[in-house]
Amino acid sequence: MITIKTSHGDIGVELFDEKAPISCENFRQYARDGHFADTVFHRVIPNFMIQGGGMDASMSSKPTRDPIKNEADNGESNLRGTLAMARTGVVDSATSQFFINLRDNDFLNHGTRDFGYAVFGRVAEGMDVVDNIAKVQTGNSGGHQDVPVEAVTIIDVTLDE
Repeated sequence: MITIKTSHGDIGVELFDEKAPISCENFRQYARDGHFADTVFHRVIPNFMIQGGGMDASMSSKPTRDPIKNEADNGESNLRGTLAMARTGVVDSATSQFFINLRDNDFLNHGTRDFGYAVFGRVAEGMDVVDNIAKVQTGNSGGHQDVPVEAVTIIDVTLDE
């Protein structure tokens, strides 16, 4: 299990290594490198998703490694509690940012509207923490919308495997 330690509590995550090996290894490497420490969930949209893993509380992006191949065609769906790689409009642009689905988001699946967003894991423990994060007050900050008014910090991501 992987533990995402946040300022709101711990989230236990199980990765889908067989279905998304590139995304899972990418996530593990960022965790091993300490990249996620002191990043924030910078985008929180109730009844949709919470996104983090790439920015600090001042909304500055942390340096990343090169983008990875999008594995959205792996047969996994963006269901409530799953983790997926965040990306830009470019299909193979995911780096360190990820999101946790707060509901079934079928429109993010492969082939629904575009290539889709690669699901690479699921919340095994702590979905109540995710739901509580989804309830925080948000506003605009640094040119971004849906930013928690009070930072929701990712303290660290640890590999307990």
